[in-house]
Amino acid sequence: MWKKTHLPIQMLLLLLSTFVLQAQMTEVLPPYNIKTVSFVQNDENVVPIFNLKDGFQFQFDDLYGDEANYFYVLTHCDYNWKESGLSKAEYIDGFDDQRIQRVENSFNTLQLYTHYKLSFPNNFTRFKVSGNYVLTILNNNKEVVFSKKFILFENLVAVPLTIKKPRTSQFLDTKQNLDFTIKSEVIQFQNPLANVKVLLMQNGNFNTVIKDVKPMFTIGNDLIYRYDSETQFWAGNEFLNFYNKDIRAANNTVAQVRSNETYNSILYPNNARRNDIYTFFPDINGNFLVRNLNASNFHIEADYAWVFFSLRAPAYFGKKDIYVNGMFNGFALAEENKMEYNAKTGLYEKAIMIKQGFVNYQYTIADKNGVIDYENAIDGNFYQALNDYLVLVYYRENGQRYDRVIGRGMATSENITN
Repeated sequence: MWKKTHLPIQMLLLLLSTFVLQAQMTEVLPPYNIKTVSFVQNDENVVPIFNLKDGFQFQFDDLYGDEANYFYVLTHCDYNWKESGLSKAEYIDGFDDQRIQRVENSFNTLQLYTHYKLSFPNNFTRFKVSGNYVLTILNNNKEVVFSKKFILFENLVAVPLTIKKPRTSQFLDTKQNLDFTIKSEVIQFQNPLANVKVLLMQNGNFNTVIKDVKPMFTIGNDLIYRYDSETQFWAGNEFLNFYNKDIRAANNTVAQVRSNETYNSILYPNNARRNDIYTFFPDINGNFLVRNLNASNFHIEADYAWVFFSLRAPAYFGKKDIYVNGMFNGFALAEENKMEYNAKTGLYEKAIMIKQGFVNYQYTIADKNGVIDYENAIDGNFYQALNDYLVLVYYRENGQRYDRVIGRGMATSENITN
């Protein structure tokens, strides 16, 4: 006969709190009405990695345009994006759970929207420590609407970084390898194999980061990373782009323009470039610029358009899902960005509501579980492709309760070497 075991309430609470602390924080994708979610510095969209001492902004649009109230909450996380366990008072000076106060309605646009802008630091909130953070946006009922990751770092180490071709012939023409060193005159590393961790990022994409790589060896206080396969990224290809800053006019990326209740920007069809030779053309590595040719305040005067993407890729039919993504939608593998096959045209097609300007995008294939197939990328992998790379260094001293981010290294693959 089965016996019921009753745990003391204190033990239940302890188990529950342990589970909460160990739960990994994942980004909650924004609903359909929330668009153009971005971190901004010097009035440009940027990868959300900032110096602890610098200011930055977070902004987004609500297509409902009803000036709804939104609130923000900040969570400090460890290297693996689990809650660090620090109290609010330990990582922010002031408090969060405040209403976003900078709210403006769109002006002279077909698509109505409300623009929200949140600055850090502000009168209520200042950051005290570096590390991984999750910014969560709540509605008036304190329900989670969406969340975004960002990282704050300190300048305590130097990270010389070089981009090289792989040493293995199998990936010689399709991957790029990161060689780097961690140097510090401020920190004497304690047990670096256990206490120092790194995060490698390509083009600001959190979906493709490389983690948990230990130093290959040390020279004095310098940590040396000279790996091959452990620090390789698929090189990809140059991003595709469209620009509709003059939203009423066609150009060499926009084939047709239509307007009714909103504008429609119908792009020229793209062909899969996997079997083409590499061709260089300038891009901004997945980023986007909100622009309106006939306006001065792009944040509220830039309009929205249904952008119609089409892709000719017969070799991929029936194999995996195809998505349109870039920084404009956070590289999200969401249903809203998944293409559909049109048997009549033989094209994969998708219409996405996007704020006008200059937008980089790419086609990404993934299985039903969201696992991306980089090796068989629709546009191929070419070692010549220009990519932005970033190395972040995390450090937790013996006895310390959180993972600090003590420095970063940056490089592009423009001058890739053997």
